[in-house]
Amino acid sequence: MSETLAGSAVIVTGATGGIGAAVARMVAAEGVAVVAVDLAVDRLDRLLADLPGAGHRSVAVDLRDLATHDRILDAAGDTGRPLAGLAHLAAVLRRRHRLEDITEEDWDLQVDTNLKATFFLNRAVGLRLAAAGNGGAIVNLSSQGWWTGGLGGSVVYNAAKGGIVSMSRGLARTLAPQRVRVNTVAPGFVDTEMMRAGMTDEQLAASVAMVPLGRMATPDEIADAVVYLLRPGARYVTGATLNVSGGQLMY
Repeated sequence: MSETLAGSAVIVTGATGGIGAAVARMVAAEGVAVVAVDLAVDRLDRLLADLPGAGHRSVAVDLRDLATHDRILDAAGDTGRPLAGLAHLAAVLRRRHRLEDITEEDWDLQVDTNLKATFFLNRAVGLRLAAAGNGGAIVNLSSQGWWTGGLGGSVVYNAAKGGIVSMSRGLARTLAPQRVRVNTVAPGFVDTEMMRAGMTDEQLAASVAMVPLGRMATPDEIADAVVYLLRPGARYVTGATLNVSGGQLMY
């Protein structure tokens, strides 16, 4: 059995972000047709122009609009390749360092994007993979905050990320008979625009000081974990949460 994803299609959401772009580059380098999903058309165009290989597609949508999920599956079908999986990395973080500053709109934005849209896209892709009969893999991005509760004004964000872990386990059990695997990757601090947004240099330094390895991860280091779980070599891994936090979270 091949241990690579070559010749297949993989959907990558949040594809123009730091981790998303790293995942897209890694799977494209394996001979995968990437279906890149994000909000901004111009950033998607730049990403696709830089990807190795051919057959890539882009879909510019707000995943909170559940009606757009069919467009993503249609784009995967347009590649002419069998769909192998989904790397669902799209997320939004709105930091509020004081609890009294959190609004209902803050809650709705983060929970609808990070949890509600995750479930419905997972369901659509999972059912498509199950119907095809070839198995496949879904990898959702959580956070070390699913366990710790979140730091740096991210309580609502990590409430949703905790929901992703529980939801992914439930989907893993449900889809296992069809050989569709569902796992999560829980990063610690990663050097991305999202991580740095809304934090002073002092707050960022205090966060990094909690990491035993003494630094933030690079996007590629998180992408390595995501791509491992997508590959056929991880065929006996499902319902797992892979902690990639530099030792910040140990369990």
